Amino acid sequence: MKLSQFKFKLPDNLIAQHPSENRDECRLMVLHAKDGTIEHKIFKNIIEYFDEGDVMVFNDTKVFPARLFGNKEKTGACIEVFLLRELNRENKFWDVLVEPARKIRIGNKLYFGDDDSMVAEVIDNTTSRGRTLRFLYDGPHDEFKEALFALGETPLPEYITRRAEPEDADRYQNIFAAKEGAVMAPAAGLHFSRELLKRMEIKGVERGFVTLHCGRGNFRDIDVEDLTKHRMDSEEMYVEEELVEMVNNAKDRGAKVCAVGTSTMRAISTAVCMNGHIMTYEGWTNKFIFPPHDFTVCNAMVSNFHLPLSTLLMMVAAFGGYENVMKAYEVAVKEGYKFGAYGDAMLILK
Repeated sequence: MKLSQFKFKLPDNLIAQHPSENRDECRLMVLHAKDGTIEHKIFKNIIEYFDEGDVMVFNDTKVFPARLFGNKEKTGACIEVFLLRELNRENKFWDVLVEPARKIRIGNKLYFGDDDSMVAEVIDNTTSRGRTLRFLYDGPHDEFKEALFALGETPLPEYITRRAEPEDADRYQNIFAAKEGAVMAPAAGLHFSRELLKRMEIKGVERGFVTLHCGRGNFRDIDVEDLTKHRMDSEEMYVEEELVEMVNNAKDRGAKVCAVGTSTMRAISTAVCMNGHIMTYEGWTNKFIFPPHDFTVCNAMVSNFHLPLSTLLMMVAAFGGYENVMKAYEVAVKEGYKFGAYGDAMLILK
């Protein structure tokens, strides 16, 4: 497959800038992959497609407030710092992106907060935009993290052109988020309300979790036409024994196994072993899934509508079939579906 095969015209007004009023009341397109037929529903109707004993797998990573704004020493220039991951707990080293990168050199100090209470020193240049910061903070680690995150704001994707607002701290987070480490929300899970999860539980639909800490790599531009030459950034992930037993048992009895979101699908596909089963996994994955790809575990998938030329769209096309998915996206644009993390959703059934 070529990069250009995933280009389509997406009007700016179809990129959702705010979440729907209620989590489970966005629009839902249901794509039946076997024959390409499409249904139009409301998201809370998704329960109609699952029965007792079916399994839904979610990503329980938790987004932290990764976007900070500070000032450079002496000049006072405003610098945006995007926290990616903590590199060293004891020394308070963090891997970050900075903008504008050209103004930041090794040895520069950055000051955060109205009273400049948080100070960081640049100790390494890792990429054209990336830096390693050492935060100069005396105190326990938990106290430091609390103070650091208090200065941050919700790291909305760049295609959301507004600054984060207070509501985003709640809405750009899955209600089952538990394990801190993501800088991008696994957006397909944003549509699940407590009421919907309860209805699923009453119906007997089982719920399991992987943990994959979503990084910014999914949104990095692909700069090669030949997709086999693209390399994904690595993301930390965990698949535990409880989920392994749940999924493998469901497969053995012929039940549906549904991955909620592309990050969940990546984790499951990384942990796959023989006979459509999965195994426990702890480590990192840079698995890049694009058509054609043989999915041996999941036979259903929930996903948002993704932007043109994105790796997320490529994975969805791999699962639902390239022709099916690109046709469905044409329908979505025509029907005014909303795209992006705060947009509408698609359920693909095989």
